[in-house]
Amino acid sequence: MDDQSFQLGELVKALEQLGVNDILHASNSEGAMLHIARSGCVDIVLCDFSGSAVNCLEFLAWVGKCGLARAVALCGDMKPELHRAIEQIACRSGLQMLGVMSSPTQLCTLQQILRRYNRQRLVYEIEPILHSRLPSEADVRRGLAQGEFKAWFQPKFDLRTAEVAGAEALARWQHPVKGLLLPKDFLAAVLAYDLIDEMLKQLLQQGMNLLNALRRSGQSLELAFNLHASQLAHNDLIEHIEQLLKRNNFPGETLLFEVAENGLLDLPRTTRENLLRLRMMGCSLAIDDFGIGFSSLTLLCQLPFNQLKLDGQLVRSIEEECTHAMVTSTVALARALSMTLVIEGVSSQSIRDGLLSMGCSFGQGFHLGRPMEAQRFLRWLQAPELPT
Repeated sequence: MDDQSFQLGELVKALEQLGVNDILHASNSEGAMLHIARSGCVDIVLCDFSGSAVNCLEFLAWVGKCGLARAVALCGDMKPELHRAIEQIACRSGLQMLGVMSSPTQLCTLQQILRRYNRQRLVYEIEPILHSRLPSEADVRRGLAQGEFKAWFQPKFDLRTAEVAGAEALARWQHPVKGLLLPKDFLAAVLAYDLIDEMLKQLLQQGMNLLNALRRSGQSLELAFNLHASQLAHNDLIEHIEQLLKRNNFPGETLLFEVAENGLLDLPRTTRENLLRLRMMGCSLAIDDFGIGFSSLTLLCQLPFNQLKLDGQLVRSIEEECTHAMVTSTVALARALSMTLVIEGVSSQSIRDGLLSMGCSFGQGFHLGRPMEAQRFLRWLQAPELPT
């Protein structure tokens, strides 16, 4: 992946000279995502960091999370501290770091990178990739047309009272052949084929159906849905949400939209305006995966978010001093900005107790409540098994 066409061409020639003929190339992360989504898993990603580093980091996280690449080599001149930091990000994404190649690429260096990959493949047993290819565009479109994408609902709790404080709608694909698929199995494909809005609209309608059923029994609930930042670049989806609320006679406060922290840098004007439109409609806005992305305090003050969702990875070691410092500082930040703080990944009683002692009010996680199908969730709400 390189945004310089001459360098990209030279790199392709060098790879072919070394006997590598199955090569995908793209000038940006979006093009690379689309190529890999349509072609399947690749062995090595060669990524140029001289351009947009943030896009490259998002791309590496995506291919690692989805199991669509095994190793990465970086291209371009890079300071040692940057190399170390990016290497850690790549490793956390499940990618094998092969090294850094300076520009222009030397044939001998590239050959060493390929040898290192082949040698490590022999030494280490690579975990098989269950779905080496993402679902095809035709399969995703068929699944959407057949109504196979379902919203599952995971409760959110007030940690102080153990009462249900809302729920998050999570996408699941009930595939007729592969069974129940999680977002890691299909979300990259839905994004690559530009079908994310269609999937969200179906999940929103299912959420409205659940809210209407609750209203008939005299109950109400705030439902959260995940939004990709790219979905906010146009007005169509915002207008659809507004009309959906009006048709079902629900106030905007009924819905909360979560946007991943990584997607909030360099937002175009239209995206900022649409965030504001959602907030002015009464909808709540949450920064998802807070603490592992690239946002800034300036953005927190400028954008109309009213909730932070602290990523669950950050509270696994609840007894460590660094975790305590991070959580308590985030609690103080949220209070100073008049924002609600929700802790994700509450997976044990010790984590819940630790969070309570640090002043956290809201949490979500498998220890508190697992995602459920709509009908099961409705039955659960009638007599919820609340954490103690």
